[in-house]
Amino acid sequence: MQPWMEPFARTIDAAKKYVVSSTLNRVDWNAELVRGDLGQAVQQLKRESGQGLFVAGVKLALALTEMGLIDEYEFVVHPRLAGHGPTLFAGLSKWVDLKLVSRLELGSGAVAMRYEPRR
Repeated sequence: MQPWMEPFARTIDAAKKYVVSSTLNRVDWNAELVRGDLGQAVQQLKRESGQGLFVAGVKLALALTEMGLIDEYEFVVHPRLAGHGPTLFAGLSKWVDLKLVSRLELGSGAVAMRYEPRR
């Protein structure tokens, strides 16, 4: 592991994780399986956490966006063109207008941008 990855690795390892799945029966790595109504489950987690929830995964982000359950988006644009992979928010049923809240240029050349939905 690269030395610059160690703080991130420690943070992600210690963080409580929630896995949304209709096929898994169990999860590990400090994780809890989320089942049933996704909207209700996420609303409950948002009330309980107090520190916010981070979402990863193309399908989950799309589903939560459709339900209007994402309060803030953070996109990190890396200085590398891949030319393949899943398209974020492919199939979104309606436009979601965003307002830029902050922007940070990282030493690697990546740019992190934080947005809130305009409601």
